[in-house]
Amino acid sequence: MDALIDTITPRFARREAARNAGAFVVGVLSSLETKNCWTMAELSGHATPDKLQHLLSRATWEADEIRDDLRAMIIDAFAEPDAVLVVDETGHVKKGTKTVGVQRQYSGTAGRIENCQVAVDMTYTSSKGHALIDRALYLPRSWAEDHDRRTDAGVPEEVEFATKPALATEMITRTLDAGTPAAWVAGDEVYGSCPDLRTALQERQIGYVLAIGCNRKVDTVSGRCRVDELVAALPRRAWRRLSAGDGAKGPRWYSWAWIDTTDAPACGGHCSVLARRNDTTGELAYYHCYSPAPVTLAELVRVAGRRWTVEESFQTGKGLTGLDQHQLRTWTSWHRWTVLVMLAHAFLAAATATQRTVEQGNSSLIRLSINEFRRLFVALVLTPLHLGGSRVLDWSIWRRQHQQRARICHQNRRSAHP
Repeated sequence: MDALIDTITPRFARREAARNAGAFVVGVLSSLETKNCWTMAELSGHATPDKLQHLLSRATWEADEIRDDLRAMIIDAFAEPDAVLVVDETGHVKKGTKTVGVQRQYSGTAGRIENCQVAVDMTYTSSKGHALIDRALYLPRSWAEDHDRRTDAGVPEEVEFATKPALATEMITRTLDAGTPAAWVAGDEVYGSCPDLRTALQERQIGYVLAIGCNRKVDTVSGRCRVDELVAALPRRAWRRLSAGDGAKGPRWYSWAWIDTTDAPACGGHCSVLARRNDTTGELAYYHCYSPAPVTLAELVRVAGRRWTVEESFQTGKGLTGLDQHQLRTWTSWHRWTVLVMLAHAFLAAATATQRTVEQGNSSLIRLSINEFRRLFVALVLTPLHLGGSRVLDWSIWRRQHQQRARICHQNRRSAHP
């Protein structure tokens, strides 16, 4: 933690602001039920929330520079040449109409139309771990075209309306231009339906597995067809059962079918359609795929299976570090809050991954989760101990042993009743 704060300290014009940033990071890592400038200032021993509010609104520092430090930290922890960049949007439910970007719009988090902000986020994921690496606030047309609202919220003049796929394309481009090792991009239907995003990735020779709706049409040797009709005509032998990676309860098994298309990108490469079937429910999902060089079906399945990591990042980012708990109205404050929260979340993700390597080979323990690591960090580092540190660790070991036994029992039941 000290090394993390030392890394970002040069980004601040004054050392006091750097100390307040450190207090902010500790605050969002804490077990506070509600994380805002009032509660975190009290935790830090400040007399008022003024210092943290000043940090987010008026202090001299650039959130984009901290974002670059965050990216470097994540790459140092998780870098792999075949890593995946996963893009998705998430909603931050808010009250009122003054918070920048807020309006009644669909929130995937709530599963319905809510009064909320929507942000496009990106997770870097590899076999070593994953964490949020960048974000962009979606500014609806109602905001982008309203001069008074923009002025009140401090939206820069150069910021124009951009679609969610356009925001994702900008983040991906920025990340790759920084030399980030990644070979793939994954995302849901919002991004799979955007030809400009797919073309930009093809031109950079970056593979993708992007979800699409059942009514999307693709070019094949038989003509232009809807993907659901194309998949429905496949023989039974066209399907292969493969795991999309391990979940909380073990391997996630699906049946997969892979169909070549006749799309011919100007920069070369191979385009195809991937279909996934849940053999329990019969539910189908479809994907646009591209690879600059020939790949196996198992590789495409691996990339498709990594999309869940962004959902886990949202869950832990909000649940553990208060990603959506801000009470801020302006453009600058939103970007500063989110980048510091993402920095704290990246610390948890990287430190958890390090501890997992230490415990590797201990089959009596379920794999250490980021939630459990945060609990231990709070108990052993941030909170004065009333019980001995060994007692806290003893309870952690006991809890994880029972979780591991429950996991094995669940897998045995699934094997006995497939």
